[in-house]
Amino acid sequence: MDRADAAALKLCVAYSPHARAVDCVDLQLPAGATLADAVRASGLLERHPGIELESAKVGIWGKAATLDTPLRDGDRVELYRPLFVDPKEARRLRYRSHRERVKKG
Repeated sequence: MDRADAAALKLCVAYSPHARAVDCVDLQLPAGATLADAVRASGLLERHPGIELESAKVGIWGKAATLDTPLRDGDRVELYRPLFVDPKEARRLRYRSHRERVKKG
């Protein structure tokens, strides 16, 4: 392994365009790369034209981060899509629907 390989960061950039689907890209970037560098290099912006990088919510391993956050080897960069329904409300609706089915059946 030469020095260039040792200084390279191996990471994953993930985006879920809709429920139960994940587009995940494995990358190798030079040391010092930022979260924005990883998203741009992943090709996700081209495959999912609805993503606006400057206003997108992003994070690393489920924790919110900014586009200028420096990356570390093994990071999982994540792009978050906007929620249309509050998760608590969605859970309530599922429970209510299940309860009504149980009463009928």
